[in-house]
Amino acid sequence: MGLRNRFTTGENERAQQTVFGVRKETVEGIAWSLPYLAVFSVFLVWPALKGFYMSLHNWDPFVPSESEFIGLENYIELFNDPVFWDAMKGTIYFVALSVPLLVLLGLGLALGVNKNVKGKTVLRAIYFSPYILTVAVVTLIWSEVYSEGYGLINYYLGFVMSDPPGWLTSTELAMPALAFMTVWWLVGFNFVIFLAARQGVPERLYEAARLDGASTWRAFKDVTLPQMRNSILFVVIIQFILQFQVFAQPFVLTSGGPRGSTDTLVYYLYRSAFSQHQYGYGAAIGYVLVMILVVIALINFKVIGTND
Repeated sequence: MGLRNRFTTGENERAQQTVFGVRKETVEGIAWSLPYLAVFSVFLVWPALKGFYMSLHNWDPFVPSESEFIGLENYIELFNDPVFWDAMKGTIYFVALSVPLLVLLGLGLALGVNKNVKGKTVLRAIYFSPYILTVAVVTLIWSEVYSEGYGLINYYLGFVMSDPPGWLTSTELAMPALAFMTVWWLVGFNFVIFLAARQGVPERLYEAARLDGASTWRAFKDVTLPQMRNSILFVVIIQFILQFQVFAQPFVLTSGGPRGSTDTLVYYLYRSAFSQHQYGYGAAIGYVLVMILVVIALINFKVIGTND
């Protein structure tokens, strides 16, 4: 008891020590945070502020001092630009195809592997292995798989149909093809997150549910989903953010075609800034995208988030 009192007294005395009127613990915390804050400011805060500044100008990257301030003209032009709205529709379509599959398939794989099945260690490696590939490698692999003349898919379809489709040359099939490739590539990340979350659910909760006569579906609905809610929220938000920023897939495989059917916001930003040299206009597209992602994150927190 005396040792505990001395320990408490020592902690109180340490808390009362001040440096220029500020608690010593606060000063130490700020000092340890400074390296991260410096990196955060240099690589995130400053570029974000500079990007917004550029969006208000007719930006000249070679002579920035001569860039013309035009206020919100880039944003006004953006909202009157039919190509921007086509890119927006393409992005939303891609997100609607990919995100539900990424979440539901990742959850299903995690729940399946969590059971006592043979070879589950091998299955974990198989499910996760595509995620370690870079996007360049993935797109090159699938460009061969989707090839109209000699691709793996059309090779087998040739046994049941005389004229297999051109997956990347069809305006109807190109975007679903990109979405399917993306699901194959990224579902391993969600699988790992969901598997860790499921393994963190106490088994006593399932035992109690079984004692109450709950069915498998009822146990999933009343035990698994509530216990994994934070992980599901995390995955949904991350996937919305990632898929709204889709760029490499249309850039490498289709160049936004055929006839603009795979054009996306980030790809349009790239074309505006680096092909057409409209850097201020490209920055405006980027900030509109950021606002969209903030709204989506808030909606997800409202719909899926905890009520704690």
